[in-house]
Amino acid sequence: MQVKIVNKSRYPLPQYATALSAGMDLKANIEEPVTLGSLERTMVPTGLFIELPEGYEAQIRPRSGLAAKHGITVTNAPGTIDADYRGEICVLLVNLGREPFVINPGERIAQMVVARHERVEWEQVDVLAESGRGAGGFGSTGTK
Repeated sequence: MQVKIVNKSRYPLPQYATALSAGMDLKANIEEPVTLGSLERTMVPTGLFIELPEGYEAQIRPRSGLAAKHGITVTNAPGTIDADYRGEICVLLVNLGREPFVINPGERIAQMVVARHERVEWEQVDVLAESGRGAGGFGSTGTK
């Protein structure tokens, strides 16, 4: 699938790291390092603008290494870019770690997954069909 992209950053276009990768890394398009203190959040520009086809979205997700090693994650994970959005892709990062984290220019800060989605048409009813789970919610299926 081809997607139109405008790259106003000084970095190459996002690419898949491996043949089976679902996401492409996004890089911080900043002029100088930004220090993100513990529990602080910041909006990081990427310099990228995209035009997705109708019926598709782009999800902005945390990078697992940054999350596991430093507590850096995407605040609104996953962030959604709709097909009609034409503004710059920015990533809202938060530092859930105890130590300050430095975001350097060109650093890989998040990943973007492009996926098809469906539009829902509601059918209002008075009762829903029974299921084996029923109304069981958080933790209702156990921990093992």
